[in-house]
Amino acid sequence: MEFDPRDRAVYLPTTGTLVCADFHVGRDAASDVEFRVGEHDDLTGRFERLLERYDPEEAVIAGDLLHSFDRVPTGAAATVRTIADLAGERDCPVVVTPGNHDTMLEELWDGPTLPEYGVADGSVVVTHGHVPPAETAECYVVGHDHPTIEIEGVRRPCYLYGPDQYRGSAVLMLPSFSKLPAGIRINERSAAAFQSPFVTEARTLRPIVRDEAAEKTHEFPPLRELRRFL
Repeated sequence: MEFDPRDRAVYLPTTGTLVCADFHVGRDAASDVEFRVGEHDDLTGRFERLLERYDPEEAVIAGDLLHSFDRVPTGAAATVRTIADLAGERDCPVVVTPGNHDTMLEELWDGPTLPEYGVADGSVVVTHGHVPPAETAECYVVGHDHPTIEIEGVRRPCYLYGPDQYRGSAVLMLPSFSKLPAGIRINERSAAAFQSPFVTEARTLRPIVRDEAAEKTHEFPPLRELRRFL
């Protein structure tokens, strides 16, 4: 599957699909900190720049658009509305595949929602990744675990790609689009330590790190080969 990773999202050029996972809107307001950290401007600004760069035919939010389970934090409605408006201004339909955090989704989102979204001919299925899929696909694009990798003492968000990861199908796991969750450190993590059932053999996953400052994408060998250097 051809894909272009950028700014914690991924673009599928063959179908013109932009995929983001884990916005966790409201994470800022739900945090036990005195000062807010600019969640609204960060999420909406970066999403807008992705729309401007790719002019996608469609966008899919692969779960956990919201953060809180039982309430709508201050400012969350405005952020969700802005995300929808930015896509609408470009005639880009948006589908949400709800995640485990999206228990309040109906309160804020009136657009289409599907547990799993098949892209184009259905060879690629986008879903949050917290439960096993109902649909079969050649490749699954998921979020949920917020993968990060530590290299030379610096922890970076990363994508994980496994060509034969779930019942013979490829899996592409995205980092959290929100910069607030710490994420899981994958350096020594086994498949059993992942929360997503889509990860069945961690050693075959290939980390991909996008350096936005340098505008470079670094693709690493599978973890079984990489771990001795970390």
